[in-house]
Amino acid sequence: MNQADDVRPPIKLNSNRLLDQLRLHMRASRLAYTTEKTYIHWILGFIRFQGRRHPLDMGAAEVDEFLSWLANQRHVSPATQAIALNALTYLYHRFFDIELGNLQFTRARPKRRIPQVLTHGEAMALINLMSGATQLVIKLLYGSGLRQAEALNLRIKDIDFGMNEIVVRQGKGGKDRRTVLPEMLREDLEKQVERVRLLHAEDIAQGYGDVYIPEALARKYPSAVRETAWQFLIPSASVSADPATGVLRRHHLHHTSVTKALRKARRASNIPKHVTCHTFRHSFATRLLESGYDLRTIQELLGHSDIKTTEIYTHVLNKNSRGVSGSLG
Repeated sequence: MNQADDVRPPIKLNSNRLLDQLRLHMRASRLAYTTEKTYIHWILGFIRFQGRRHPLDMGAAEVDEFLSWLANQRHVSPATQAIALNALTYLYHRFFDIELGNLQFTRARPKRRIPQVLTHGEAMALINLMSGATQLVIKLLYGSGLRQAEALNLRIKDIDFGMNEIVVRQGKGGKDRRTVLPEMLREDLEKQVERVRLLHAEDIAQGYGDVYIPEALARKYPSAVRETAWQFLIPSASVSADPATGVLRRHHLHHTSVTKALRKARRASNIPKHVTCHTFRHSFATRLLESGYDLRTIQELLGHSDIKTTEIYTHVLNKNSRGVSGSLG
C-alpha cells in the first residue's frame, strides 16, 4: 500500500502510449488528479467493453452502446452515467478534437435514495469503539461534515482555532470552503497539532521533514515543504517515497486504515445499519437540520454545488424544505 497514492506519478514526455499521452493532456489542462483518475477509469472501461479497439476506430455509435449498457445492464445512476459521458467527451472532443454529435444513448433512471444516518447515540458508540488517528478522522466527519478525503488532506494551517473554523482546500469540484470547528473537537485538535509538531521535529532530525505540496505551490514557495504549518494534520505512521520524485516523505494517513477501523467498530457495536465514513457526514447534516439550521447554511458547510443535493436531508426527517426554521439556536 503506497501511502502517497493520491500524488500524481511521473509520465515520460516521449511515451507513445495512448493513456500516457491522455494523462499528459489532462495535466496540461489542469484537471484535478481525482478527475484524471476517474476519466481514465471510464475510458478504460469503454475500451475494454468494445473489445480493446482503439478509440480512433470507434465513434458515436460505440459511445451510445457503452452508455446504454451502463444504464440497462449495470443500472448505474444518472450521475455515474454523466461522469462516464464527460470522460468520453473529453477523450473525443478535447483530446482527439472529434465531435461526437447528437448522441442517442438510453438515459439512466434516477434513483431517489434516502441517506443512511445514525442517531447521536449510535454515532458516539461507534466513535468510542475507535481510538487514535482513525477515531479523530471520524470525529471530524461527524463534527464538521467533512468528506473522508477532505479530512485526510487537512494541513496544520487549515485549523483556525481563533475563528473556530476548519478550512477545506480543493474540496470536491476543486473548491475551497470553511466549515465549523466544533467545541467538542478543540482539545483533540490542539493535542493533535502538538503531536504533529513533535513528529515533524523528529523527522527533520532524522533527515526527513519534507511534505508533499502541489507542484505549483512548491515552485512558488520552495521552503514550504519543510514548514510545520504545511504538515498533514493526520500523518501516516511511516514515511514513504513520493511517486513523483522518489523523495521520502511523511504523507497523510491512508484511507484504508480508517475504513478498516470503522468496519471493526461497526461489528463490535452490533448496530444493524450499513455504516461507511460518508454516513457520518450525512448524520452531521441531519443533526444541523434537526437543530433548525436553514438549507443554504447546510449547503455551504457541506460544499454542495446544488441546493437539491442538500434538500435530500429533508426527506430523512420527513419534512419539506419550507418547514425548516431559519434559527441557529
